[in-house]
Amino acid sequence: MTILADVRSRTRGWHRPSAIAAATLGVVAVLCVAALLVDQRTLAGAPIWAKPFKFAISGALYFATWSWLVSLLPRFRRTASWLTNFLVAIFAAEYVLLVFQAARGRASHFNNATPQDALIYNVMGKMIMGLWVATLVLTVLVMFTKLEDRASYWAVRAGAVLSLVGISLGILMTNPTAQQLAQWQTGGTPDMVGAHTVGLADGGPGLPILGWSTVAGDLRIPHFVGMHALQVLPLLAIALAALAPRFARLRDDAVRARLVLVGAAGYAGLTALVTWQALRAQSIVHPDAATLGAAAALVAAVGLGSWAVTR
Repeated sequence: MTILADVRSRTRGWHRPSAIAAATLGVVAVLCVAALLVDQRTLAGAPIWAKPFKFAISGALYFATWSWLVSLLPRFRRTASWLTNFLVAIFAAEYVLLVFQAARGRASHFNNATPQDALIYNVMGKMIMGLWVATLVLTVLVMFTKLEDRASYWAVRAGAVLSLVGISLGILMTNPTAQQLAQWQTGGTPDMVGAHTVGLADGGPGLPILGWSTVAGDLRIPHFVGMHALQVLPLLAIALAALAPRFARLRDDAVRARLVLVGAAGYAGLTALVTWQALRAQSIVHPDAATLGAAAALVAAVGLGSWAVTR
């Protein structure tokens, strides 16, 4: 059997529209890389096509995972299929608006500078709310999945819940900053309403591609970390299963399941940690003693939990 035929046989039962969306976004991500090389414009200190690239990669992972999850449902699969179709349509419309704004050299989020910019941001905000509600219902439906492997059983459930939490953390970025509120109080109208940077204005030095601030707090980090629990925890279950033939203790599916639960607790702790760090206007690359101490305690707790389970 060829590699292509093997992949096709494994994915035959997956939700097709979301699988196509994932593949399409993968191609779009490549096109965004080409655009980054050709179009050297920047917006708030970041390459203009970096944001469409990040959204394409994140969307591809999101839809590939949901395409798989829908195929696991023994009940409510038709409802889940329609909801996932809705997600594809909403994300596609939002992405078109995001690319439209990037091509114009305009910010797509928080932009209140002109009536057109404000309308686009308002429409995108309503789309995101629709996406959140659909994801909430799908997360509830995921609780009905039946998997023989207990590690996968808990990885899917915990990953879906933590991912919804991560998506929800995006609302922290919509709150007006103190400077924006001050403009309103003096009778002015701020060009931007909301921000992802805490402690400074959006823009400035950031990590390559990711753009996360290296000089202030950045709320995009907990949003990103939490949202991708949907991929990380199932991958943890897959990794433990792959290691089982080499480590006798991991051949017990109860042990693997408990390790996944420890990993889920640790991931929830990580999401809380980076949220706390961002809200304190602290850069991800310049943690203070309190952050380092909390991180050390989290690592120790996960390590001790894993050791206790394997013992």
